[in-house]
Amino acid sequence: MADLHDLTALDQAAAIARGELTSAELVEHYLARVAAFGDTVGAFVTVTADRARAEAAALDAAPTDARGPLHGVPTAIKDLTMTAGVRTTFGSAAFADYVPPVDADVVGYLRAAGTVSLGKTTTSELGASCHAESLVAPPARNPWALGNTAGGSSGGAAAAVAAGLVAVAQGSDGGGSVRIPAAICGLVGYKPSRGVVSGGPLGFAGFGLPTHGALARTVTDAAAFLDAMAVPTVGEPYLAPPAPGGGYLGAARTAAPGPLRIGRFTAPMLVDTPVDPACVAAVDAAAAALSDAGHHVEDVAAPLTPDMWPLFETIWYVLSLAPVPPEKEPALLPLTRYLRARGGTVSASQLMGVLAQLQTRVRQGLAPLAGYDVLLSPVLAVPQAEIGWFTSAGEPADDFDRQRRFSPYCAIFNVTGQPSVTVPTGATTDGLPVGVLLSGRYGDDARLLAAAAQLERLAGRVDRHPAIWTDAPSATVNGV
Repeated sequence: MADLHDLTALDQAAAIARGELTSAELVEHYLARVAAFGDTVGAFVTVTADRARAEAAALDAAPTDARGPLHGVPTAIKDLTMTAGVRTTFGSAAFADYVPPVDADVVGYLRAAGTVSLGKTTTSELGASCHAESLVAPPARNPWALGNTAGGSSGGAAAAVAAGLVAVAQGSDGGGSVRIPAAICGLVGYKPSRGVVSGGPLGFAGFGLPTHGALARTVTDAAAFLDAMAVPTVGEPYLAPPAPGGGYLGAARTAAPGPLRIGRFTAPMLVDTPVDPACVAAVDAAAAALSDAGHHVEDVAAPLTPDMWPLFETIWYVLSLAPVPPEKEPALLPLTRYLRARGGTVSASQLMGVLAQLQTRVRQGLAPLAGYDVLLSPVLAVPQAEIGWFTSAGEPADDFDRQRRFSPYCAIFNVTGQPSVTVPTGATTDGLPVGVLLSGRYGDDARLLAAAAQLERLAGRVDRHPAIWTDAPSATVNGV
């Protein structure tokens, strides 16, 4: 018999709607797995077991006409996302005891959709790196290979979904922070178009680069989660593109995007670095499958080149300048202090000039690609990295350089605001996941989700899981 965590999030919601399952049963099942395996994979900073049980009981008692589309489904919220009354550390010892007084908009919208949060998932400090190894929680590990990182900054969310601790989780993506962990852990990671999901209540931040997204086992689960988050919000600085008829889930369920013109490239952007053959092979296999499905796939030049790195570098330094009380600065990690020190030297006029140059260069790079519906590329230049590899070079500058060489593809689509999704399609020679990146036109999330769902079916990797997936919690979990 299948375990409850074998069910997708949509399967769980449907079973609850039919009266075959309760939210309380799901929450207890997942809490047992979190207690047994959460620290093993470094998924959670804070587990809110009692709160989750109370919310599940209330949801089970709610009348049918008061139930949301994901009614009773357990999830988790990234520790970078404010959650009222729940410790939210932003991945930093400097905020180890911080409890926000308000929810981020997205937290309230997910609650209104009927989801139940089991707690806060591990993130990198202030979301500043692509590995989630902080001082406030165990490092986020890839459930497929526990010696490897789960990536960042949404590494804990990816570890939780891949290990069967929740079916779907919230993440955020300012330069690949949803898509990188998803690729490493064999998941779907969806970054929507700018403006689709509210970034409030903090308002404008990060020059429009960051957005909330979803990490899930299937494209349809990610789309359903996006429907729950994509609530028009007054005061947002970016106008949301029109939502598709039938919602994002409806688009994903078709898995039929229509004939597409797809531009394929594997050359890394922003840095001249070798690309692992497994990453290239995954793109080649995806291109062949999409071509066989009737789409026109052709090679194109990468829209950006390594000489643009100084522009991105400057912006990343400035993005690290989140407000931190001066007396807490010594508690920050060396990498964070390094980035903030560099960011502090950037003047307002210099920043404005860099932003203008970057937008100009991005527009120039994308102009030749305007006729393509989807761009296909690797997610990463290397499919996996060991825990501690980024910091092992010793100097924060070397850590930062290793990160850009590891992930030279994702960040451009944060600058442009285009939707972008990781789809697991391949594997390394030792069986670890490899994903590809599909990126669509701005506002064309529906077509991108349909294309991702089609590729997911063609790749046939949905039912593959790491060994920890079938492990059962010990009878002595929590001392029972």
